[in-house]
Amino acid sequence: MLIAIVYDSGYGHTKKQAQAVAGGVRRVPGAEAQLIAVADGETPWETLAASDAIIFGSPTYNGSLSSRLKKFMEDSTKPAWVSMKWRNKIAAGFTNSGAMHGDKLGSLISMALFAAQHGMIWVGLDLFASTDKNDMNRIGGWLGAMAQSDDAAPDVTPIESDLLTAAHLGQRVAEVAAQFKAGAGV
Repeated sequence: MLIAIVYDSGYGHTKKQAQAVAGGVRRVPGAEAQLIAVADGETPWETLAASDAIIFGSPTYNGSLSSRLKKFMEDSTKPAWVSMKWRNKIAAGFTNSGAMHGDKLGSLISMALFAAQHGMIWVGLDLFASTDKNDMNRIGGWLGAMAQSDDAAPDVTPIESDLLTAAHLGQRVAEVAAQFKAGAGV
């Protein structure tokens, strides 16, 4: 089972989050994670077509997606959209910003709408919010994994609980994709 993680990262913080998502995917037996950085400029369309799920990730800038992820969504995916090649693929999202809230929900909503327009099935986060900074989902997101990074290097931030939240999302997507794939033959 293949899970593609299509992401953008301006300073390395969201890349670190994407790597945590991939780690969570790999916890599920038989699941393989493929990281795809949109900044690389080359989109492996065969990988995306073969994927059972696609997880999108972006930093949140001014309450919205990064320009590179938005460009990927708007300019690159038209052939997949016109023929509905991603129909019934599992989808999810994650985001990171400097501020605790940072209007990250706007980015996740944009990702979910994009997935819906492609006929994908969105998987949210199944964790209750916590007020303890050491707990998963400390930011309180339901639509996807949220992280907060201080103005520090990616080796310092996002903090461990945000990375555990991202890994949990990756594992959840892989489990849902496996269930969906098993039921597809029925």
